[in-house]
Amino acid sequence: MSPFPSSAPRTDEWRHLRLTTEDGVATVTLARPEKLNALTFGAYADLRDLLAQLSRERAVRALVLAGEGRGFCSGGDVDDIIGATLAMDTAQLLDFNRMTGQVVRALRETPFPVVAAVHGVAAGAGAVLALAADFRVADPSARFAFLFTRVGLSGGDMGAAYLLPRVVGLGHATRLLMLGEPVRAPEAERIGLISELTEEGRADAGAAALARRLADGPALALAQTKALLTAELDMPLAAAVELDAATQALLMHGEDYAEFHAAFSGKRSPEWRGR
Repeated sequence: MSPFPSSAPRTDEWRHLRLTTEDGVATVTLARPEKLNALTFGAYADLRDLLAQLSRERAVRALVLAGEGRGFCSGGDVDDIIGATLAMDTAQLLDFNRMTGQVVRALRETPFPVVAAVHGVAAGAGAVLALAADFRVADPSARFAFLFTRVGLSGGDMGAAYLLPRVVGLGHATRLLMLGEPVRAPEAERIGLISELTEEGRADAGAAALARRLADGPALALAQTKALLTAELDMPLAAAVELDAATQALLMHGEDYAEFHAAFSGKRSPEWRGR
């Protein structure tokens, strides 16, 4: 995303989520614990706009996406969203569904790694938000459920049919998206849906530790790696290796590349500057 801001003012307070930042690590917490952090129209919009703002500012080097209370996110609010969509016309429904997809795109296009901290339920849209993160750190209570067919909709919601086969393979993705059955933590780890399985109650701490490690690393190199992972999913090999070559040539002019050599020669740890 472009770092150049428009004339719109920076937003410091977000009505539908909680944001904290500390030394380059942002933590975005879905904060409706009484509703298992069910998403509303406003929550989707806040996530979309917050991710764009953080991406422009370039002060964040890693982000943790977490849920308050007993679970990560139970998906779209049955009353506030599902009930409301029954009264919408086609144009309104298209606007809403495009907005949910914009949140997923924003998660994939941020210039910093995103770590989802998953405990308890991650269902429906909540499962897709976790899926769109770069890492999913979960504890044994975590269970993922792509419930869209259970409510009479396509399992390919919010980019799930694009992302899930690329994470767990087509066979597992077909089963999860068509049947909508919950996948508990041990199986989720086995099929590659979980990046790291922690001890009970340690998902948030594990995600924070991973985000800290990422934030302390070479930010520009990590940003370009993430961009290449997304861009090359649909490229032929020839185009991918050419893009890799161009990216490496640019990074070889960067300060971090020179810093590594200086640190290696001086027998010290590199001091990454993200440049």
